[in-house]
Amino acid sequence: MDTRELILDAAASVIRHRGMAKTTTREIAREAGYSEATLYKHFTGKAELLVSVLRERSPAMAQLTRAMDSDDDDLVEGLTAIAGAAIAFYTDSFPMLASIFSEPTILAAHTAGLRLVGAGPQRVNEAVVEYLRRHQTLGVVSADADLDGAAGLLVGACFQHAFLGHMNWSERRTDERAASAFAALVATTLR
Repeated sequence: MDTRELILDAAASVIRHRGMAKTTTREIAREAGYSEATLYKHFTGKAELLVSVLRERSPAMAQLTRAMDSDDDDLVEGLTAIAGAAIAFYTDSFPMLASIFSEPTILAAHTAGLRLVGAGPQRVNEAVVEYLRRHQTLGVVSADADLDGAAGLLVGACFQHAFLGHMNWSERRTDERAASAFAALVATTLR
């Protein structure tokens, strides 16, 4: 395993256990067995490390990417796959990210770091819009459908569902039932 991969494994472990706000690049480097200078030869900082962890060490992110790359002409089925993957992604990533909201300065620094690497939470919505646009071209989605609104409804519902799961809300639907319900409801706005 090369240096970058070892640093990425260490980052995934530290961020999952301590949360993004409490994680330092020094701690990640130490966990990986390298100096902080070595870490910076491979990553620009914590934001890029987080994005790389989510992209390369999160099975839920890979599942979400596959679902959004699908061109299945069954809209409800496709949106259900996206919703299920989004719920899994948010469930997995929420504990890592929640701490960045604890301090305005931490949130501002994290947001600036994400902008530098061209990433951020809006990318999920943008990918859903792109998925819907492809289906609009195929004639599956109405030409006058509000793609941004539909993406916001779907992604927002998935995020809230994952959040409620961490709150142990007893009346919460199963992930599968929630994904199906969200997809079916959003699909009605697209035809």
